[in-house]
Amino acid sequence: MGAFTILAIAAAAATASATNLFVSDYSGSVTSFSLTARNGTYNLTQTFKSEACAPNPSWLTIDANRGLLFCLNEGLTSPNGSLSSFTINANGSLNHIKNTTTISGPVNGVIYGAAAGQRAIALAHYTGSAVSSWLLNGGGKFSFNQDLPYTLPHPGPVPARQDAPHEHEALLDPTGQYILVPDLGADLVRVFGYDEATLKLKTLSPLVAASGSGPRHARFWNPYGVSCDGCPTYMYLVAELASTVTGYAVTYLPNGGGLNFTEIYKSTTYDLLNLPEGNAPAEIQVSPDNRFLLISNRNNTSFSLPTPSGALAPSDSISTFRIQEDGTLVFVQLWPSGGLFPRQFSIDSTGSLIAVGNQNSQNMAILLRDVATGLIGEPVARVPLGGNTTCVVWDE
Repeated sequence: MGAFTILAIAAAAATASATNLFVSDYSGSVTSFSLTARNGTYNLTQTFKSEACAPNPSWLTIDANRGLLFCLNEGLTSPNGSLSSFTINANGSLNHIKNTTTISGPVNGVIYGAAAGQRAIALAHYTGSAVSSWLLNGGGKFSFNQDLPYTLPHPGPVPARQDAPHEHEALLDPTGQYILVPDLGADLVRVFGYDEATLKLKTLSPLVAASGSGPRHARFWNPYGVSCDGCPTYMYLVAELASTVTGYAVTYLPNGGGLNFTEIYKSTTYDLLNLPEGNAPAEIQVSPDNRFLLISNRNNTSFSLPTPSGALAPSDSISTFRIQEDGTLVFVQLWPSGGLFPRQFSIDSTGSLIAVGNQNSQNMAILLRDVATGLIGEPVARVPLGGNTTCVVWDE
């Protein structure tokens, strides 16, 4: 057993026992799994399944402090999407609270507003070319707040993917006062403030990304790992169509006027000397220790992994970069994701386990990760889903 494996198992074994995860897939299911670990052996057991977010669950937003899970149905086979809510039980089972129709294509959502006051959830709608907002009324109940639809005067440089605005994610800046929405179709990152009383979004000046790059997901970072006045702040933007990650130094404009972005770094998301044609990065995360940036790569089949039968199956990859104090990145590792099309992944709170939703392999893979070096190891557990996997979150 290598040094990496020993370190990773030691870090993970104490925390992995009886940990719940929630996984969504396009068959219509939200499934609960229990991850257990004993003597370095990991096991995933299905404990609950709900069809209340059908037909095409695309994203899960967990509000762990309040024991709530919100599920977005993309509505691939229907004219509209939907938003559903659940309360979470200690054993990982879910109680469905509410479902309501939305603009089509919700694929991502983020909760915003004062922690002890009125809050809302903002949704990014890919096919619906819109951002919407829903007030959270406690106990999983919610009500409509706002729709913001968008149009394009003409297709973008990649007409097949940039025929319309395609909002792909909604995320908060570190201070919680701004919501950012990467728009793959318009080559923008839209920026919003919001009214503290109504939580209605207010449009501010966007970040204009490289033409034809297709912004998908982003993450913020600063050297201290906490929000603070005057801290240097950076944002890393993954562009799906260009297969790039771009780092920006972020400054705050006065009087809630928005954000200013200055490009400081840019590279591919892959092995810099060998970028496969068609590589399509998807998810991006900062490790819990604030030292590494991880990005999933789809459609590259760079690796082969053994299956339970002993045969080899292709796998896409996850890239790891070390974040430098000045916000630049140093490439560390390219490693198999445990399947094809890793659409999304989540890192547990210890940083020692990564749960990957491999969309086209229709599985969830659990990867070990060495928190000291940032290196990822082989899958220690994989479980099939009923359809294309879209999202996985830890209940922590």
